[in-house]
Order: sequence, then C-alpha cells, then structure tokens
Amino acid sequence: MTADIPDWIRLEKALEIEAQQGFSDLMGRQYRFSEFLSLTFGQFPPGIATIERRRWQELAARFANYPSLSPDERQHLVNHTRRYIEYLQKPPSPHPSPTSPGNKSQYQKKLHPTTPVVEEVSRRLAPKLDDQLSQLAEIGSRQADKLARLGLFTVRDLLFYYPRDHIDYARQVCIRELQPGETVTIIATVKSCNCFTSPKNKKLTILELQLRDNTGRIKINRFFAGSRYTSRGWQESLKRRYSPGTTLAACGLVKQTKYNMMTLEEPELEVLAGPGDAIESLTIGRVVPIYSLTEGVVANVVRNAVIACLPATINLKDPLPHGLREKYRLMELKDAIQNIHFPKDNEYLQAARRRLVFDEFFYLQLGLLQRQQKAKQIQTSAILAPKGELIDRFYEILPFQLTGAQQRVVNEILNDLQKPTPMNRLVQGDVGSGKTVVAVIATLAAIQSGYQAALMAPTEVLAEQHYRKLVSWFNLLHLPVELLTGSTRAAKRREIHAQLETGQLPLLVGTHALIQDPVNFQQLGLVVIDEQHRFGVEQRAKLQQKGIQPHVLTMTATPIPRTLALTIHGDLDVSQIDELPPGRQAITTTVLTNSQRPEAYDLIRREIAQGRQVYVVLPLVEESEKLDLRSATEEHRKLQESIFPEYKVGLLHGRMSSAEKDAAISQFRQQETHILVSTTVVEVGVDVPNATVMLIEHAERFGLSQLHQLRGRVGRGAAKSYCLLMNSSRSPEAQQRLKVLEQSQDGFFISEMDMRFRGPGEVLGTRQSGVPDFTLASLVEDEEILTLARQAAEKIIELDTTLERWFLMKEELKLRYTRLMGGAILT
Repeated sequence: MTADIPDWIRLEKALEIEAQQGFSDLMGRQYRFSEFLSLTFGQFPPGIATIERRRWQELAARFANYPSLSPDERQHLVNHTRRYIEYLQKPPSPHPSPTSPGNKSQYQKKLHPTTPVVEEVSRRLAPKLDDQLSQLAEIGSRQADKLARLGLFTVRDLLFYYPRDHIDYARQVCIRELQPGETVTIIATVKSCNCFTSPKNKKLTILELQLRDNTGRIKINRFFAGSRYTSRGWQESLKRRYSPGTTLAACGLVKQTKYNMMTLEEPELEVLAGPGDAIESLTIGRVVPIYSLTEGVVANVVRNAVIACLPATINLKDPLPHGLREKYRLMELKDAIQNIHFPKDNEYLQAARRRLVFDEFFYLQLGLLQRQQKAKQIQTSAILAPKGELIDRFYEILPFQLTGAQQRVVNEILNDLQKPTPMNRLVQGDVGSGKTVVAVIATLAAIQSGYQAALMAPTEVLAEQHYRKLVSWFNLLHLPVELLTGSTRAAKRREIHAQLETGQLPLLVGTHALIQDPVNFQQLGLVVIDEQHRFGVEQRAKLQQKGIQPHVLTMTATPIPRTLALTIHGDLDVSQIDELPPGRQAITTTVLTNSQRPEAYDLIRREIAQGRQVYVVLPLVEESEKLDLRSATEEHRKLQESIFPEYKVGLLHGRMSSAEKDAAISQFRQQETHILVSTTVVEVGVDVPNATVMLIEHAERFGLSQLHQLRGRVGRGAAKSYCLLMNSSRSPEAQQRLKVLEQSQDGFFISEMDMRFRGPGEVLGTRQSGVPDFTLASLVEDEEILTLARQAAEKIIELDTTLERWFLMKEELKLRYTRLMGGAILT
C-alpha cells in the first residue's frame, strides 16, 4: 500500500507542519495547505480498497471546506487525518480471513466486511452510541452546536433522527432520455471544461461542463460562492479534475432551459476510472436522505454528521429476537438504521422503513397490552349483578326492542361487570345507534347491586339532554337522578352533595363539575364517560378516583378508524354498535355552491310549510375580520330580517349563558321557532325529531366526522330529511372531501376518509386525544404493519407479561413508550 502512494511522506509532512504552525492554512510554493490536501484526496491512489474510497473522498470534501472551519475544527480534522494515515500504514493483519479470495491483497483481506478482524477493528474505531457529537473529529464543536438546534446531542440521537423524505438518484438514464422534473444520474464523457470567476460577481466561481454520451450532449453548471473558490490554483485544479475525456457521473433534478435544452440543477459530480467503474459518491446514483432542518442548519451538516456516526451502528444490539424478525420478515436493526439514512437502493429503503415502522407500532402496542394486563390483575372492583328487577322493568318500559348489535354490546358489558377486575370498555356507535340505552342498562346493573353511578358529558347541552332522557325512564322506575353543571345553583349543589354522601342519590349526571366540585360518592361502582375524547387524561382519571377502582364505560359517537382505535385505545376492550334501529331513514345529502343558495332556501320554505323545522349551522359566533365567513349572529339577523321574515328564527351559540341556551333549545323543541341558527354547540345533545333540514355554511371548514355528527341532528323522526353542505371553496380537494358525505352514511367509512384527508389528530377534534407522535409510521398507509405489530406484541405478552425473558426489549420499551406517549395514562 505504501508503495502505491508516492506522495505519502509529503502528505504526512504537510499535516505535521500545519499542526506546528497553529492550523493557519499555510501557503506553499504552489498551493495552500487546504488546496494541496483537497487535491491529494481528490484522486484515488492505485490499489486503494473500495471500502476506503468513500472515506478518502470525504476527506477531499472536508479539506476543500478547511478555510471556513474554526481553529478547533481544523485541529480535529488534521489530527483525525494523521491518525487515519497512521492506521492505513500499519502492517496487514496476521490473521487473514479464510473466506477471502486468494488473489486479493492482504490489505483488502483485512478490510473485508465479513471478517471478524474487520468487525473488531470497526468496533474499536467506531464511535460509541452515547458519545457526544462534539467529541467526534468529523463533526467538532461548531457543527455540534448547529445539530443541537435540532435536539441532537449524541451519536444515538443522530442515528435515530430519521429522514423525512428521500430523493431517488438511483435511476440511471441516457442523455436522450432526460425528462424535466425527474431526478436522475447520467454517466457521460467530458467534452469541454471551463472554470472561471463570474464577471458580474467577483466572489462567485462557475464550473461549466459540456458532457456527451452515445445518445446526446448536455451542458451543466456548478456554482461556488465565496472568495476561497476564486483562487487561480483552485480553479485550475477543477479543470484538471474534469479534463476532456474524463468519465463523469452526474446527478440532479432535470430542468429545461429557456433555449429548450436539458440541464441538471445543482448537480453532484464524481470522476470515474471508466464507464463501468463503480460510483462511490454518497449522492450520485443513490437514494439521498432529506432531513427536517431549522434555521442555520443546512442539509449537508446533518448528512455529513450521519456519515460520521453510521459506523456506530455496529454497536447496536437488536432488541427483537431472531425468531420474531424471521417470522415477520424484518431487517436487522443496524441494517435498517443504515438503510433509512443511506439506502443502497429503493428496495433496501422500503425494507428499512418497514422494520422501523414495525418498531414504532410494536413498542406502543407492547406498552398498551402490558398496561391492560396489569389492570386485569386488580381484583378490588365491585361485582355487579347482570340480572335483577331494575333491568327487567326497564326492558318492559322500553317502547322498542334492542337491536342485535345493542344486545351483543349489553352482554359484553354485563359479562365484564360480574368480574372483580375493573371494566375498561369503549362503546363506539354511529349517530342514533342507541348508545345511551346500553349505558342505562349498565347503570341499572350498578344500582340494583347497591352501588352508585356517574355519567359525565363534555358540554352542558349534552349533559342536559342525557338528564332529560334519563329522568323520563328513571321516574317510571321510581329512581332519583340529578344534574350537576356549572350553572347549578349553590343550594341545589349542597343538596346533591349531601344525597351522594348518604347514598340516597344512585345516579348523578354532569359536566366537568363532577370532578371540580367536592363531590363524594358513598359507593361509586360505575363511571360512564360520553364523548370521552373531549376530556383530557387527568379529567377522566379524576372521576375514576371518586371511587375505589370503579368499572369504566366510555362512549363515543365519533367512529374511530381501526388503526386509530388500536393506537389510542389499544389497552381497552372495544365494543361496536354497528347497526341502526329500524325505521331510521338515510339523509339526502347535497353539496351546494353559493350560486345554488336560492334552491336551499326554497327547500327550507317547503319543509317549514309542511310543519317541519330547520337547523342552520355556522363555524363562527361573530364576524371575523381575518376570515370571510358568515357568522352566527350576522346570519341570524339576515335570515330573520331579509330571507325568512315570515318565520321565527332562533339563535344558539357557546357564548350564551346556560339559561339563554336552555331557552333557545326549549323554544325550538316546542316548535316556537322554525329555524335555529347555531354554531357547533348543536353537534351533540340536541334531539328534535321534527327537524328535517340541516344547512351547514362553510362546510369545507369542518372535518368529515364533525359534519357527519351535525348531519345526525336530522333524520331522527319518520319524515324524509336533508343535509345541505354549502361549499365556499374552489379547491378541488374541498369538493372531493365533501362528496364523501354525499356518497356515504357510514360513520366508520367517513372517519376513515377523514383521517386520510386531515390526519389522525384532527379526526378526534383535539390534541388532548393522545394520538402518538410517530416519526415514520402512518396510520393511513401502514395499517398492515400495525396489525402485524399488534399480533407480535400479543404473542410476547402471552409468553411473558413482565418481559424478563427479553431484557433488551424491556429496556427499549421503557425508552420508546415513555417518549412516544409522554408517560401518560390515556384511558
């Protein structure tokens, strides 16, 4: 090897003198120190092993950037280079690999990636996972400070900082095949090369290349900004590097010039020994990583830092057992990390992504299932009787029979209530599917067993709606029920508190007041939480703490896609009421534009003339200067005075007092008002069977699931009902979204589409919902991987809930689950 590099001693001497002179980038007889080093490492010496070419090329690039480095960074680079040269000159290993081909040099044998010697050397030279980035000579303190802005401090941080996207330069084409907008690599011969300082900008150097292959010609330019590139010596060195006849690999985005010629924008270049030579560049001919950046941190800072840290993957231990990886066809962790950053090709990238997405889902499911198992070990909950006089009498007073789906869910709940383990069940059901009746049967099971129950709803409107319905049933059963909200008067509050403590009050319905007041139950056996995703984690937990491990039944009328349910409710038992009561009619849904508004008003007049009523829903209470939206107050005035002066128009919005809300709803329910103008406060809780038209202004501003909820306010009686979606946007996407509601009445399908359009966090309508913040995984695109990860986690928990058999997996779960979920108990 030494003999193959005639300038070896000269190179060592240059590094030694630069170190002695304080890393000042000394000027030699012909070149500066940095130029000499950049040129030296810019050409591969004869006989150098392929595995070393990449590092050799990296050093060329780093010394080209030497003048811009700080003194500390220059010192790190020079010292690292001196150690590297010393390492290369060591005598070959006395233990060559028996599997290496006999015609290879001892030096190449020593570096063959399959040999134990190389692995041992690699481990010794590779940085440790917990090393600070500033300690790595290739990075230095200055670049480490920049990486810290991205929250990256250690080698491990950087390895698990996955790219947000990739550009595929792996596709190699002929010049004739170039198409604008594609990212490609070409192999061509240099026809001519010119390098000069721009006549318009004395700090800009332009490299101009004419390339050709056997299909055509192309002209490409590269620009170098900075006075350090304007030296004649540096420009001449580029001309020599890209001299006519040189075989060159170039990659970039294909652009069409104003002269209808093709070129490559900001191309990456690599000199090849010949047309068939392997490309060693980290960009050209490869799939290139694109990282999330911040101000002051450019792409190459992250890429180069990742390159410096990738050798540390040899120290990564895979927490997943070999058998599990084999069963689910998963790439080994160290290979996945390497290929998510710098994949060999697109196939390797997809395999790496699949493994890392599996990990994100697997550890989440493992944590949820482990928590579920721990909850089932608790044996202190009340055992509630599934049969009894109260439930029998309730069935008798019901004017209808339960649907098959309702009866199935009731049986699942009553089966849970017989166990000393606290029930933790979620009931999902579409609008009007009859969730409240199911909850009442569970409540009666608690009461007939001598326990109390609490039902908490997110809004006063919904709490009052539940209370009104429960009173109508409980009066017939001779059972008291009370309502506690923020509007409840002090005297009534004291009365309710006293009845709860003595056990006289078996059921309390309320809002947040249930957890904000000094509410003390004598013996709380069941907690029912409606629209549970609207409550925060702590709010739900506080209600549960009102009793000793009470059973918990949560309900939602916002159907949750399967992937989302597995992610945020993976530790719950989930029941689904997937059948509507007989007689419920499909609601005719139509998307309209402003030009079709007269048609909407004609329909409203026809329905009111037949004795029906109408909702008009808007997104705002008052006119906004920033948003051109029709406000509820302004629309109410306009409809009452100009459009429908012959009818009574009511108003309902969240800023009204409870008494004003009650009056508005009561007047509408009693048909004293024909039209109710409202904000989304009407979304849940307002049940007026006589209402047959729902007109939603600025429908494009709402999510599909929310629109489906609003639509559910009509169609509750025997008459045909209509939902009119007024679309004020010209966006094709908005039109496409709203068309989903025209085509489907299925809440689960609609929520699935909503998640695809807007993402999982928005489907639930609140960031309190606890949707994990995945790095790579997508609940929309990766359902299959999530299913496999759930299966794998279930199998692991079945074998060992404590994970003592898999220490690495247990440690990784602690790290991942806490980071992913913030340590929060979601349900």
